[in-house]
Amino acid sequence: MANVAVVGSQWGDEGKGKIVDWLSERADVVVRFQGGHNAGHTLVIDGVTYKLSLLPSGVVREGKLSVIGNGVVVDPWALLDEIGRLREQGVKIGPERLRIAENATLILPLHRELDEIRENSNSGTKIGTTKRGIGPAYEDKVGRRALRVMDLMDLDALADKVEKMLAHHNALRRGLGQEPVDGEKLTAQLKEIAPEILPYMDSVWRLLDGERRKGSRILFEGAQGTLLDIDHGTYPYVTSSNTVSAQAATGSGMGPAAIDTVLGITKAYTTRVGEGPFPTELDDEVGQRLGERGREFGVVTGRKRRCGWFDAVLVRQAIKTSGITDVALTKLDVLDGFDEVKICTGYRLDGQVLDYLPGGAALQARVEPVYETLEGWQETTFGARTWGELPAQAIKYVRHIEELIECPVTLLSTSPEREDTILMKDPFED
Repeated sequence: MANVAVVGSQWGDEGKGKIVDWLSERADVVVRFQGGHNAGHTLVIDGVTYKLSLLPSGVVREGKLSVIGNGVVVDPWALLDEIGRLREQGVKIGPERLRIAENATLILPLHRELDEIRENSNSGTKIGTTKRGIGPAYEDKVGRRALRVMDLMDLDALADKVEKMLAHHNALRRGLGQEPVDGEKLTAQLKEIAPEILPYMDSVWRLLDGERRKGSRILFEGAQGTLLDIDHGTYPYVTSSNTVSAQAATGSGMGPAAIDTVLGITKAYTTRVGEGPFPTELDDEVGQRLGERGREFGVVTGRKRRCGWFDAVLVRQAIKTSGITDVALTKLDVLDGFDEVKICTGYRLDGQVLDYLPGGAALQARVEPVYETLEGWQETTFGARTWGELPAQAIKYVRHIEELIECPVTLLSTSPEREDTILMKDPFED
C-alpha cells in the first residue's frame, strides 16, 4: 500500500479539506507538514460542517492518528481554541488522537503583532497575509532564535530563551515605533499554557517511522497551494513555507522515499485570496457568478476570493515543481449552466506566447492569457458519483484539462459532501 501526499496545485482553496477527509477513511495516520493556522479547511460530514485551520483533517474521524509535524508553526493558544470548538461539536480529542512534533516552532503573540504592524504599514509591499504571525515565526525559526514545543518542558531555562529572542524583537519594535515586549509577562503566559500543550508532544519522526514499519497508511496533508510556495510560487506574494510535496518529507521527519503518490487538488476554475498577479482573473459578471456559485470566501479570514477561468499553464507548472502524479478535480458543478467555458493555454508577453509563468512579479503582472473556448453544458454535475451521470461536454472539459496539464484526473469531486466523489484510481493503491 502507498503513502499519499496531498497538495494544492493553485493558490490554495482548492478543496483539500474534503479530499483529505475522504482519503482519511482509508488512512491510518494523517500528517500536517507545513504552514500554520492561516490555512482553512471546511469538512462536511453527515450534514455537519467542521472548520479547521491548524488541526489535520483526519482529527474528526474515530480511530485515526493526527500528527502536526515539525514543518508546521504552532500557535498554542489558537490550537487549544480549535480543539475546544471541535469538542463542543462532539469530537473527542486527546493525546491518543493528536501528536505534535517536539521540534515544531511556536507562534507567539509578538509574532501576530509584528505581522499586523507590517501588513497595515503604508510602506513596503502588501502581501495579503492573514496577520496570524506565520511569517514572523518562520523568520525566527530560520534565524535560530525561535521557541519550540520542547522548550515548554524546561521552565527554568524558558526566561533566558525568551530574553534572547526579545533582544532581536524589541530592537525591531523600537525601530517600528512600538512598545517593547514584556519578557516576564510572555514567560508567564508560556508557563501557564505549557501543561495543556505538553501532553500532545512527541518525537514525530520516530512515531512516523514506527507507523511506516507497521505498514500503516500515511496521508500527508498540505496547506495553501503550490503557487504560494516560498521558492516556486508567485514571489513575493507567497506564504512563508514550502508548500510543494517535497516538504511533506522535510516537514514530518521522513525521507522522500516514504511518499509514493502525490495527489494535486485542483479547482475546475481558478481563485486567489490576497495580493499578487492573477492572469485569468475576471472582474466582470462571469467572475462574480463563479464567486457566488462557488461560495468563494476564505475559511480563516472571510475575505472574498478573486475568481477566473481555469489556468492550465499554472497547473501544469505546479505539477512539475510539486511532483504531482495524480489530480483530484474539484468544484466542477460551479461551471454548470455556462454557455461556454474557457481554459488558459498560454500567455502573451511582448509579442511572444509563453507556456510558463515568468519568475518575476513585474513580468507576471504583464502577461495576458491566451484562451481556448469550449462549449458549456446546461445539465447539472452536482452530486454525480459516476462518469455516466456527467454531461458529455463536462467529460470533454475534464479530458481536455488532462491533456493540457499532462497529468491524469483520477478523482473528481462534485459537491462538498464526502460521498459525492468519482474515483478512477485509489491513491493508496501502489
